[in-house]
Amino acid sequence: MNQALSLKTQFLSAEEFLSLENAADTRYELVDGVLVKMPPESDENNDIAKRLLFELAKYFSVSLIAYKDTEIQVTGRRAGFRIPDLLVHSEGSKAALAGKNRATLTLDMPPPDLVIEVVSPGKVNRDRDYRYKHTEYAARQIPEYWIIDPEERKVTVCQWIDGKYEDAVYAQNEAIQSALIAELALTVDAIFA
Repeated sequence: MNQALSLKTQFLSAEEFLSLENAADTRYELVDGVLVKMPPESDENNDIAKRLLFELAKYFSVSLIAYKDTEIQVTGRRAGFRIPDLLVHSEGSKAALAGKNRATLTLDMPPPDLVIEVVSPGKVNRDRDYRYKHTEYAARQIPEYWIIDPEERKVTVCQWIDGKYEDAVYAQNEAIQSALIAELALTVDAIFA
């Protein structure tokens, strides 16, 4: 996601964030209690996310794949909610959303199986995806977190093993290894084609 602009300096609780109505269909994340408007992605990042969406559809039911439309509550100093570029639901996380009027995975719901973020340019964005989200998704014990880095042309696959993320970095024509998708036949070059 691109660098976000803060709309409020007032801190919101998780309950206040979830009670907000969004008539304008603007995307917001809650970062340490601060409401943050998410601007549109770059065309390159959108293309990468769409390529990955079609790749994931080879291995998962479309109903289990979310494309920039499902919030995940995370922990931090204050309340937080993230909207990943892509995610693959676990059976439990998908079932937890049944009948809900908002696609939000709260802390009391099972986590998704996979979260994918496409890094936007700039130090703020890099820190957010490599540091903050890495910690937040680890705290949710999300089994896999992929960091797709167009600037450095690499993919970092973070796998939840023995209570922490083990990170593997892939570049160029290397095939990405996923515990979730054992038969995955995807190289880094193919993601950035």
